[in-house]
Amino acid sequence: MRLLVLSPERTLLDEEVSVVDLPGAMGRFTVLRGHDNLISTLTEGTILYLPMTSVADDPKEMLEIEGGFVEVRNDVITVCVD
Repeated sequence: MRLLVLSPERTLLDEEVSVVDLPGAMGRFTVLRGHDNLISTLTEGTILYLPMTSVADDPKEMLEIEGGFVEVRNDVITVCVD
């Protein structure tokens, strides 16, 4: 899966990942390979993700956001942040 995190100024992250955990407006949710398409708003919080080069026991990487939205489509997770 590919995780893209974009701000109005630049690309903050472009990485192949195995799992992503996001701060959704209705609560945290996890995206895995093959997830159904969706669009959701995001609240202030932390995006947690595991790069493909990691093993399952490795701690997840973190990225703090102030809010935004996410689109999941065809194993590409595009996050647009404020």
